[in-house]
Amino acid sequence: QVQLVESGGGLVQAGGSLRLSCAASGSIFSINAMGWYRQAPGKQRELVAAITSGGSTNYADSVKGRFTISRDNAKNTVYLQMNSLKPEDTAVYYCNAEVVAGTVYDYWGQGTQVTVSS
Repeated sequence: QVQLVESGGGLVQAGGSLRLSCAASGSIFSINAMGWYRQAPGKQRELVAAITSGGSTNYADSVKGRFTISRDNAKNTVYLQMNSLKPEDTAVYYCNAEVVAGTVYDYWGQGTQVTVSS
């Protein structure tokens, strides 16, 4: 069993910054890609940013230049540094990890609320 625990969400004014963290624990041999998704009320969940085990990254166009994803493989942890936040970034942010444990499993965190006030 694998758990993903997120932290770092909260309320911030437009233009501010937040840093999200997601730590994976449990029966983990290795982790392939890790990523952050978000879901705003009434909208579908969307990819925000992802990072491979080798450090390659990709971002949604809406966050390029403002958000940075990184990971610490030794700690099985992924981070999302969010700068220049906008009200439209308000959403529940979910961590995702492709965990190798015999086969590859897809795990999700419980979600953390990010609210950006104007």
